[in-house]
Amino acid sequence: MTRLGSHRWGRSMGAKVVVLGGGIAGIQAALDLGDMGFEVHLVERTPSIGGHMAQLDKTFPTNDCSMCILSPKMIMCADHQNIILHTYSELERVEGEFPNFKVTIREKARYVDVSRCTGCGDCVAKCPVKVPSEFEEGLIERKAIYMPFPQSVPRKVTIDATKCRMITQKKCGVCKKVCKAGAIDYDQKDRSIVIDASAIVVSTGFAVMDVSVLPQFGYGICKDVVTSIQFERILCASGPTGGHLRRPSDGAEPKSLAFIQCVGSRDARTHAYCSSVCCMYATKESILAGEHCPGIKSTIFYMDMRAVGKGFQEFVQRAQRSYGVRYINSRPAKIQPGEDGKGALVSYERRGAGGEPVTEPFDMVVLCPALEPKSNAQLAVLLGIEMDADGFFRSPDPAHPADSTRKGIFACGFSNAPMDIPDTVTQASSAAARVAELIFGGGY
Repeated sequence: MTRLGSHRWGRSMGAKVVVLGGGIAGIQAALDLGDMGFEVHLVERTPSIGGHMAQLDKTFPTNDCSMCILSPKMIMCADHQNIILHTYSELERVEGEFPNFKVTIREKARYVDVSRCTGCGDCVAKCPVKVPSEFEEGLIERKAIYMPFPQSVPRKVTIDATKCRMITQKKCGVCKKVCKAGAIDYDQKDRSIVIDASAIVVSTGFAVMDVSVLPQFGYGICKDVVTSIQFERILCASGPTGGHLRRPSDGAEPKSLAFIQCVGSRDARTHAYCSSVCCMYATKESILAGEHCPGIKSTIFYMDMRAVGKGFQEFVQRAQRSYGVRYINSRPAKIQPGEDGKGALVSYERRGAGGEPVTEPFDMVVLCPALEPKSNAQLAVLLGIEMDADGFFRSPDPAHPADSTRKGIFACGFSNAPMDIPDTVTQASSAAARVAELIFGGGY
């Protein structure tokens, strides 16, 4: 449980709201509720709030810096006197009914005293154990004691108990030796906290589909086939290559890129729904690639171009006109390693007269995977709310999409339906407003 200061907002009115998920949806809902005077408990399963938005380089269609938008909100959240952060924590159970929920959360042991840790990084520098970094999507390694990313909130380190030699083998202990603050505690235990809450907001976001289950797309087979979130990290100045566009096989700058849309989406065998953001972020990433490497040739293979938001169609036209991005209306049938295991060969059918098969070489291929509702099945059971056929939380009233099927429990963002960041923020504020309407007596 972390409080990192106070701010200008007034005192809590006493009513408590639990927000599950610390991505941009949870952050926005928590800020709105905190500003209204609720005592907000923001629960995030990872060591830092921020969610997937923290991994992005830019946001479409304006190409604004993602972290420049997100980081101030993260700091406001931590600094808000009505918001309590429970990072590295998970929901255990929910009892009772509105307005008297008893919410039990488990704060997992960090093996670090957060009241002492200064975030100096000395322990990280000296730790000898390296494991794949989740934040960097496995492109580089992190240490067994780590901070997920430089702008993490709270700015505290966490020990990965499954990888730390001191915890698994009782050998090492170097992090404790170098910690001048005395923050390392190998004996720390998980603890459960019970919160008497009037309402619950679910904002658990999405998970990226494991595309290795679709071997025809070459992921895990071709070294230069990456997912879109991995490509985003490669483009990012704080990413594994320092913002230099390099392909994984040999570190060379690619001269041609292929983006494959709907990998696992709009397919009855995997996910029948459209993930809603892939057309636009592929366009964004192709533009960014052109800015990083002038003259690079980008091709986007798509089923249907769904540029439905404000400025979206103009964004696509800009990609075509200013960066020479080629859009091909076809879903590739197979992707194979290129010559000497570098690059990739993309086989697809050219639509139109004859429908002739084509195999075209690319230096690098970017897959745009289906985005799945994260942990909704498990949460639906714990919360006693219903899901739809695609695994998103179901609302009984289309006029109020943030409402769940249980009074006093609301859902917003990607846990409800595929949507982009502006729509997510809008629905998060809607969920906060519905909480206030219900508790202040408006009802529904």
